[in-house]
Amino acid sequence: MEPESFPIAGIALALASAAALSVGNLLQSRGMERMEQRMDAGATGSPVGHLVRNRFWLLGTVLLGAAILLQMGSLAFAPLIVVQPIGVAALVFTVLLTAIVAKRRPAKSVVRAIAVCVIGVAAFVTVAALVSTQHAIRDEQLIAVLVVLGSVLIVTAVVMIAGRATPTPPLFWVILGGVYSAFVATLGKTVILRIQTALKGHDFSLDATNLLTLGCILGIGIAGGLSIYFVQRAHVGNKPEVVVAGLTVIDPTVAVVLGITILGEASDAPVWSVLAFIAAGAVAVAGVFLLSRAEQRVSVEGAAT
Repeated sequence: MEPESFPIAGIALALASAAALSVGNLLQSRGMERMEQRMDAGATGSPVGHLVRNRFWLLGTVLLGAAILLQMGSLAFAPLIVVQPIGVAALVFTVLLTAIVAKRRPAKSVVRAIAVCVIGVAAFVTVAALVSTQHAIRDEQLIAVLVVLGSVLIVTAVVMIAGRATPTPPLFWVILGGVYSAFVATLGKTVILRIQTALKGHDFSLDATNLLTLGCILGIGIAGGLSIYFVQRAHVGNKPEVVVAGLTVIDPTVAVVLGITILGEASDAPVWSVLAFIAAGAVAVAGVFLLSRAEQRVSVEGAAT
């Protein structure tokens, strides 16, 4: 029996998740700035200690947790490749909120970069809604996701060890945060579908299949922890808009690739839709890099004045 899909409910929850993600990242960014200011002023104690006592950072953490729960809820109602890209709405929310707080209009280059992100993601979601399907997850698919996660962990470790002697570009942490956030969503989707299938079949036996599901839950914990760590690193040296862009464009791009290639959510899709996916994804990712460059340019111009 195929899992049921209610795209409208999934899209509504995904939008709510995007709003929580936007506000949460803004608050965490403010908390990180306060912590750095105190450390620069000679405050004693560890940076972590200052963070956990900062109400902005703590509230931001709560909202990011709420965003994850809402995201998991959205995945229970619709295919991964439909709801995950909707998180780009957080980028729009973030820019608007930042402009309101700063009482200034965002730079035209920033607006153009965000428009590129939104156009790419909107095109992707439109095509996905037309051609995507949900399927019960087989054991070999679940194993494949875990193997890919293990490979990414190894590559990340090698890159970080090899690059210790050179300065790390700020955007690197943004990308890693988005990549591991994508695995949280993908593994979460597999667990949700497995639970839905078990509930319909009234099968709760602790066999090899359910042990694999437990392995996925462990993978969610590992990927989630690393995503949180890298996002905190990303806030140092990046504007909140750039961090949110990475989470809302890199994350769905990776998650959608996994959803299409491993979970088979586009197994019945025509050839034209695959080409549309590639083109739309490339546009959205290009928007992230344009936004990073635009924010750096704005920061330089602001410092000069």
